[in-house]
Formats: sequence, structure tokens, C-alpha cells
Amino acid sequence: MAGISLLLNLLKSAQGSSSSSSSSALLIHSHALFTASAAASAAAADIPISLPPNPSLLEPFLVMGISVAYCDAGAATAWNENFIPNLSSATENETSIAFECKKYPIEHRPLFSAFQLRPLALTSLRSFLQFYLPLIEIHPPVEDDDDFTLDVPEERHVDLLTPFHNSLKQIVRETSAVTIRRVLERLAVHYCSQRMAWKLLKDVSKSARRKAKRGMPAYLFWFNVSRTTFRGHALGIVASWIVQMIVAFYRYFIRKTYNVGENHKREEKIRLFWKEVYSSTIKFSSSLIFASIGAGIGALFHPSIGQWIGSSLGDLAGPFIIILVFEKLHLQI
Repeated sequence: MAGISLLLNLLKSAQGSSSSSSSSALLIHSHALFTASAAASAAAADIPISLPPNPSLLEPFLVMGISVAYCDAGAATAWNENFIPNLSSATENETSIAFECKKYPIEHRPLFSAFQLRPLALTSLRSFLQFYLPLIEIHPPVEDDDDFTLDVPEERHVDLLTPFHNSLKQIVRETSAVTIRRVLERLAVHYCSQRMAWKLLKDVSKSARRKAKRGMPAYLFWFNVSRTTFRGHALGIVASWIVQMIVAFYRYFIRKTYNVGENHKREEKIRLFWKEVYSSTIKFSSSLIFASIGAGIGALFHPSIGQWIGSSLGDLAGPFIIILVFEKLHLQI
């Protein structure tokens, strides 16, 4: 349609002139249109082309007083080698362009890693220090009303057997929690997607170190580290919660008390058990939340060590903070 309208305009502008000159002008312009279109098509197809014998045919001409250059926008640049795509060069450089998808490497830790020498030694040392350090607390001497110090301090009997039993129980709890976590990791790999399993199992400290190299803003870095810590710490919190529920079930339904006054009815035992479930769920959830927040804050000071210290402090402070909040609100936990 554009060609027909162009021819009609040329016929109108050529009135009064000789028929021979009009015919020759139409042939020239038609040849120019065909040459420019052919040049554009050849450039798109990467076909070698040559200039026509009369380059003046491609010079700008006037149509109804409007200057039209080459009748095609791409005809003028068709012969520039920098603008023509070269398929052979693209094929040669194809190997230099690598399109890699993000990989999610999953490293399985040993199922009974908690019973290895180093982890078991650290767990035992921490448990014994937790229960035996309060026994060496220094008590100031007691003074009477006359501000005279008593010459003979009151002797106290130190029970060393109870802290030992408590330490053994704590060791069993921690090793059981780590073993259950290893089982949950294998279940996550089997039932979850590879991407989600990698998020649950990856090393949070190494991830924080990688995020620190991206140069993101502080608030975004804190949010990403907190979210990563929440995912990476979730399986450990769930494993500890499962161990706590097993202990509570054993305490209320399996263990037999020999003192008749301590026996409870079945309904009372069920009520106490569900209260333990409710209280433990809130405490472990607060540990997970505050550990994530603390990890993000600590990572602002140091990506790996700060993240680990912040996560540990948040894990310990979470239950105490939630207890204070519930006491202020006069709620039971």
C-alpha cells in the first residue's frame, strides 16, 4: 500500500512534464526502493551484498516537499560491518559465554556426630560447668546486730551428687537433640525441594560472610542474615522441642512416684502436660526469633564471629525476655 500511494504522489507532482521523463523518474525511484529493501533484507540475513553500479540512485529525493533518505532506515547502515551481526564470530565465542545456574550443595553431617570425641567433650565440659560453678559461689560472712562478725561460720553441707546427675541429664539432652536434628536434616533432604533443603542445612556463618561481600545496605544485610539464621536454626530448635516433649511425657505419664501425696489424677497429668507443651513452645519460639535478631545485629560488627555470638546470646536471652513480658502482662507461661 505504501508503494502505491508513493506512486500516486509522484504522478501528481509530475503533471505538466513529459511522459518520457515521468516514466524514467518512476523507474529510478522504484529501483531505489527495491535496492534499499533488498539491502536491509540482506543485512538482516548476513548475506554479502555489493553497492549498485550507480550510487546516485540511493541519494535523498523529494516527495511532496518531504526529504526521504534511501526510503529505508536500515539501508544506510547496511554496509557498515560494525552493525551487521556475524554469525560465525558468535559461534566461535559461544564457548566463552557461560550461563551457570545457581547450585545448592548439600553436605550431610554424620548421623551420630554428637557422640564424636570433640563434640562430646565440649558438651560434657559445658554441662558440668553449668551445674558445678554455682557451688563455688563465695558467700560473705554473716554479721549480727552488734556489727560483730561471728567467729564460727555456719558449716554447710555441699551436695556434689545432685549436680553430677543433672550434668549427665543435660549431656543426654544435648546429644539427643543433635541426633534428632541430623534425622530431621535427612527428612528435609528427602521430602523438601533441593533449594529449601539447602536453606535449612547451609552454614549460616559462611552465608553471612558471603553476603557481606555484596556491598548491600546495613538494614538489608541485617534482614538477610536474620532470615538465613532463622532458617538454619529452625531444625535445631525443633529438635530441642521434641526432646523436651519426650522428657515431659516421661515425667507425667511413665515415671512412677513412690510418694502417694505427689500422685495426680489422670486429668491433672494431662493438664500439666499440655501446659508444659504450651510453655515450651513459647520459650523455644522466642529463642528462635531472638537468635535470628541477635545474629543480624552481631553480623553488622563481624560477618561470621559476630553472627555466631549474636545468635548464641539471642538464644539464651529469648526465654528470659518472654518470661518478663508475660509477667508484665500478668499471663501464665
